Parts: sequence; C-alpha cells; structure tokens
Amino acid sequence: MTQTSPRPHGTRWTFRDGLESTRLRAGLAVPVLIVGVGGGLIGAAYLAALRLVTEWIGPGSRAALGQTAIMVTVGIAIALITRLLGDSGNVELLVDNIHVLGGAEDLRQIRPLIPQSLLCVGAGGAMGPEAPLVQTNGAFGTWVAGRFRLDAHDMRVLTITGMAGGFSILFGAPLGAALFALEILHKRGLQYYEALVPALVGALIGFALNFGLTGLGLEPVWQLPAVGELTGGDLLWGVACGVIGAGGALLFAAAARLGHWAVSRVPVAVLPAVGGALLGALYWWSPFALTNGEMQVESIVTGGLTVGALAVAIVAKFAGVIVTLSGRWKGGFIIPLFFIGIAGGQLIHLLVPSTNATVLMVALAV
Repeated sequence: MTQTSPRPHGTRWTFRDGLESTRLRAGLAVPVLIVGVGGGLIGAAYLAALRLVTEWIGPGSRAALGQTAIMVTVGIAIALITRLLGDSGNVELLVDNIHVLGGAEDLRQIRPLIPQSLLCVGAGGAMGPEAPLVQTNGAFGTWVAGRFRLDAHDMRVLTITGMAGGFSILFGAPLGAALFALEILHKRGLQYYEALVPALVGALIGFALNFGLTGLGLEPVWQLPAVGELTGGDLLWGVACGVIGAGGALLFAAAARLGHWAVSRVPVAVLPAVGGALLGALYWWSPFALTNGEMQVESIVTGGLTVGALAVAIVAKFAGVIVTLSGRWKGGFIIPLFFIGIAGGQLIHLLVPSTNATVLMVALAV
C-alpha cells in the first residue's frame, strides 16, 4: 500500500483515500503487536509501582508538617536525579519530535522520567501519571520502530500507537485513547489518520493485557450519578459549560506562563525543592491542593460539599497544578483538570438546583 502523508484540514479526501489511510499494513502488524504488548506490561508495572510509592509517601494519614517535609525531600530527589541521569523532557517535546523526526529524539530521557514521575505523583504532586505513562510508551514505540529499521513515517505511527496504549491503560477506554493520541498531535491542520487503526489495535492490546494482569475490572474510573431524562435545557447548559471551559483553559494557560515567569530566576537545582515547599504550604490550607484528584472526585460527586468548600477545592487544585508544573515536578494535567471540571459542574448545580448535575460535571470536565 502506498504510504500516506498527513493532509491539512480542508483537503478533499476520496473514499479510497480514507480506506488506505486507516488500513493496517502487513509490515506494521508485528511491530504494532509488540508495542501493544510491551505497552501493557509497562503500564501495569508503572501503575503497580505508583501504588506502592503512594502508600509509602503519599498524603492522607500524615500531618501537614510531615507531608511538607516529604514534598521538600522529593524536590531534592528530583534535582539529584536530573543531575545524575539528565533531563527527562516532556510530552510537549515528544509531540514536536513526532512532527519533525517521527518519534522521540532521545530515548535516554525515559531513565530519569520514570523515577521522577513516580516520586512526584506518589508524594502528592497535583499532576497525574498520564503524561509520564504516555511519554514512556510513546518512546517505547519509537524504540521498536528503530529495532525494525522503519522509516520516519512508520516510526511516527508506532510512536502514536504507544501513546494511545498509555492513555488506554490509564483510562480504560481504547477507542477514546486512540482518538486522543491523534488529537494531541493536531497542529496547524495536520492529522495523522494513517495511525488511527494501529493506535486502536495497540490500545486494545495494551488495555486487555493490563486488565488481565491487574484484574481491576471494566467499571468506569468514576461513578457519576445517573443522567436521567435529558431536555433541551441540558443542551443549552452544555453549550454554556463549553464557553466556561474555554475561558478556564485560557486562564490555565495564562497562569502557567505566569508561573514559569515567576520562577525564571530561581536556580534549576533548587526549584523542585521550592515547589515541594509551596505544595506543602498549600496542603496546610486545603487537602485538595495535593494529588491529581482522581481519588478525591468521589467526595465531589456524592454532593456532601457546600458551595464554599467546592470553590476552595477548585482554587486549591488549580493552584496546586500551577505550582507542580512551575516547580519542574513531573506529571500530566488532564486528570486534575477533570477534577476541576467535575467540581465546577457540581458547584453550578448547587447554585442552580434545577440543572442536571451529571450533565454539568461531564460537560465541564471534557
């Protein structure tokens, strides 16, 4: 089959082009299988290690002073790991390299990434494991492509397949993971449709293997209330949530830039420790400032928090994410932004009781 190149939006696709762009070529079947199996094993091992680290140094049963000391110590460890093993990069750099090179540029960045992210997420940093897991599995896809001596086009496909496997293992949604892996690469109209089916296959394999190894079941990550009967008003509220979410995204981007500017004069060697101290200070104010929020969503969904408590939870999580990001701690901000969206939806529902709480929570989260 003729290899397809990414096309800008607006380019007309024939039916034959569509079939060719999504067909899994025979030459990629074995590499995709390897990426799927390897990604499932990597994901299962990473999440198992993360649970152990969280039980060891995570917040919850420890006083604020003790947790603050742990956060500062983790910050020092991050700086030491960077000095010994080098910089670990980030997903944004991986995405840029996929566009230019077809895959990860320096696979050695995974060596510091894994221990750093386990410590950061496990200790209670306000970002989640999704970015490190996606970066690791994407780099694994690049490595497999190198072993098979594939060109940049096929390397890009395998790297995207690995990224989709990382999302699938964490969120348990292979189809959504494959689409999400393609969407985060969207840049100036470029879409790599030829990676859709390989990404879906790899995501399914990785998810099935991780499911078999962990036995976590097929239930959703969060149990939200039943939606009930929908009305036209729910659609309007969904539109309103989209507008609010867009404003929140702009605010988050501006706050992230401001955070990076604020710490630009802080020496890189001490910045993670400073970030840990600031996270500890936020923890004194609100426990919602720490962790990515995955385990805190239940307290939001059950409806036991007041309007004031929900507002504090949103502000604390937002501040925690900005400090975590600015302090060079590792993690992803998808899960904490989900938390903020769910909390925001519940907050609106309390202010306007006639609304559908589940519609608001889902609409703001996504």
